[in-house]
Amino acid sequence: MATRKLPTGKKTTVKQAGRGRSQKIGRSADASAQPQSAALLEDLRELIREAQRTATVAVNVSLTMLYWRVGKRIREEVLGLDRAEYGERIVATLSRQLATEYGRGFEEKGLRRMVQFAEAFPDEAIVATLWRQLSWSHFRELLPLKQPLQREFYAEMCRIEGWSVRALSERIDSMLYERTALSHKPDELVRQELAVLRNKGEVTPGVLLKDPYVLDFLGLTDRYVERDLEDAILRELESFLLELGAGFSFVARQKRLQIDNDDFYIDLLFFNRKLGRLVAIELKLGDFKAEYKGQMELYLRWLARHEQQPGEESPLGIILCTGKKREQIELLELDKTGIHVAEYLTELPPKEVLQRKLHEALATSRARLENKGKDNE
Repeated sequence: MATRKLPTGKKTTVKQAGRGRSQKIGRSADASAQPQSAALLEDLRELIREAQRTATVAVNVSLTMLYWRVGKRIREEVLGLDRAEYGERIVATLSRQLATEYGRGFEEKGLRRMVQFAEAFPDEAIVATLWRQLSWSHFRELLPLKQPLQREFYAEMCRIEGWSVRALSERIDSMLYERTALSHKPDELVRQELAVLRNKGEVTPGVLLKDPYVLDFLGLTDRYVERDLEDAILRELESFLLELGAGFSFVARQKRLQIDNDDFYIDLLFFNRKLGRLVAIELKLGDFKAEYKGQMELYLRWLARHEQQPGEESPLGIILCTGKKREQIELLELDKTGIHVAEYLTELPPKEVLQRKLHEALATSRARLENKGKDNE
């Protein structure tokens, strides 16, 4: 081993010094490679995750398409026979054979659900627009719904807003469709607005506005004043926005308006991105009063003059009351002025009570529309 004497008289090993330098260089190279390696690793992970997501979507589309086509074939070729009993026996036989070969999903219960799927969504073109966003589990939530327009509303809103299966189930349980202004319109108008939603993805006020609004999350007691209601909404703003619907964002509380040296205040001001317009909300205790119309019209015209931006639609107003005077509201023709009157519930009643209340309101609205149509003839 070669050695040399240093000025201090100490000896060192040349080979050892060389080895030390090579180890330092190796460590330096490893350190510089680590960030590049970590970035590459993350890129590869994202590629794998994206491929997995794409594969999941492809599998979902294929399965949903398969279930619809199986249901359609059975419905047309077996259950459409005049001999109903014979058709039922064929379905039972088919299910045994298919379940043996392809698993429990093709048992008799599963086949009948597929038939129900094809019956509920008979137009393949419409189903094809849905099954890229809705899973088979989504469709299973929709199948028990009896009204075609009700089903179509939930399906399209689920597609546009990307609801999870759980979110869809919760909205059905809360009777969202029955609480929309849309559901109180004649069937033909409902079909037209749903067609706009399906073909253009455009949300109308009728789809978003509700009656009643369920504000049970506010935790209010039996006795409260308007300020308590407003404070509670601001505390639970996220939940309130969810109850309002898609696209709402908070703008201001007690928005000050100066008109003729007088001060006026809008309780709550929001903007809705989907509608492209400001939405003023007034909170009232007790039943609706006719004088509220003039107050809200003043607010909306001021907003249109001073706050509306180029490209935005005219502002909307929502008057929330604990009770409604339906005939007064109808005579005032508030819908023509961009004002929506709705009740709010601070406690969620039992589902059967809410269902009865909504059905009664719906029947009353439909009857008035029919009478109005007859008067115009």
